[in-house]
Amino acid sequence: MNKTDFSDMPCPVAKSLARVGEWWSILILRDAFYGLTRFSEFETSLNIAPNMLTRRLNDLVENGLLERKPCSETPTRFEYHLTDAGKDFRPVIWALVAWGNAHFSPEGAASVLVNRHTGVPAQPVLIDANTGEKITSENYRVGPGPAASEQMRYRMDFLRLKQEAGNENLRFNPPAKADA
Repeated sequence: MNKTDFSDMPCPVAKSLARVGEWWSILILRDAFYGLTRFSEFETSLNIAPNMLTRRLNDLVENGLLERKPCSETPTRFEYHLTDAGKDFRPVIWALVAWGNAHFSPEGAASVLVNRHTGVPAQPVLIDANTGEKITSENYRVGPGPAASEQMRYRMDFLRLKQEAGNENLRFNPPAKADA
C-alpha cells in the first residue's frame, strides 16, 4: 500500500501530518521529549522492530524534527536530539496526553503534565499569545491565511457561513479542483 504524500498540500494540518502523521514517529518524539536519545533506548521503550525504528528515525531527521549526532566512534553510534522544529511539537504531545486522559483512560491517567516546581498536575489549554485569551470554538475559528488558494478560501468561507447561519442543510460544493 502506497502512503499518500501530504507535504505539497497547502493545508498546514496536511503538511504537519506528512512529517509526523505516522504513529511510531509521534511516539519517538514523545520519548525524545522524555529524554531518550539512543537507538537502543527508543527500541526498548517502544518495543519496535529495528528496521521500523530506523525508517522512522531517518524520516524524523530528514523532516528536520530530530538531528543525528555521533556519540561514539568504535563502533559508530549516534544519538538523536530534538531540533527547534521538534521542540515546537511539545505542546501537541501535551495536548494528546490531556485528550487521551480525558477521553480514553477510564482506568485513570497513566501520565499527566505536572508543574516542574510544585508537582501539581496541569491542564493544558491553548491561549492566544496576542490577547492572553483561552482559544475556544466559541471565540475562534480557522480562517484563510495570506497564502490560501481559492479552494481553501472557499472552504473557509463555507464553514464560516454555515456556522453563522446555523444551517446544517448547506452543502459543501467547491469549485472544480479541491487542493486541501
